[in-house]
Amino acid sequence: MDETRHSDIYARETDSRIRHREFLLQGVEDLTLLDDTFMKIALNDIEACQHVIRILMDDPSIEIVEVRSHYRISKLVSKDAVLDILAEDTQGRVYNLEIQRKTTLDHARRTRRYNAMVDAEYLEKGKEYNEMPEVYVIYISETDIWKTQMTESPVEKHFKGQMTEYDDGQHTIYINAAINDGSPKAALMQYFKTCHPDDMSQGALSRRVRYLKREEGGIEEMGEYSERIFNGGREEGLREGRLEGHREGRREERQAMIRIMKTQGVDEKTIEKILENLREEEIVSV
Repeated sequence: MDETRHSDIYARETDSRIRHREFLLQGVEDLTLLDDTFMKIALNDIEACQHVIRILMDDPSIEIVEVRSHYRISKLVSKDAVLDILAEDTQGRVYNLEIQRKTTLDHARRTRRYNAMVDAEYLEKGKEYNEMPEVYVIYISETDIWKTQMTESPVEKHFKGQMTEYDDGQHTIYINAAINDGSPKAALMQYFKTCHPDDMSQGALSRRVRYLKREEGGIEEMGEYSERIFNGGREEGLREGRLEGHREGRREERQAMIRIMKTQGVDEKTIEKILENLREEEIVSV
């Protein structure tokens, strides 16, 4: 396949940029904040992220000054960590928001790693340990992973046999989206699960979701994000499969696409939707 076709491979293969655009944007209306891909785009906005953190922390005075989505912490010999949302407030406190839909993981050790990676990233050379920031890992799960029947389960640390708190600056808060206890946190989680663009109950977060799903600039932002992920995976697949036979090359291409999309933080549901559409296009073109 000619190298000049790689940058817009899908549109050129189908001879329709309109169909390509529709393909990339299909399902946007149905995306929720439990889809980590959409969550990373929606909360990569200071006001929307601030709204979520204020509610989950029970503190309306929190002022977020920096937000990063899909924040990668790289290590030379150990496994990298990709944080869904990393935010910092005016007091220097750091918040890591994570979405988890799987139920088969070791959640406790996963949050332990998030805490450790953030600590390692923010203790600069020459700094004292008391200069380490307060770190809050807020772990949002779609299911009741701890079987608590509670929306919120903060982890508390105490000396054995005593009520004296052990305060090391690390805080883990589990938020369970499966339970609706009538609290503001539960209401926020119900919104996370629906994200209807006409539901304006969540202030700045609702405005951000409506912008991404209904307004021209937001739809363009969603399309550009999808385009980068799609083309990145497709082009790597082409590089790996170009010298293989047709069928084997296509298999290599799919595997590379999946790998790239996963490293970009695309959730499995979205990946499967993309692959299904590619299979349908191939059937039509036969």
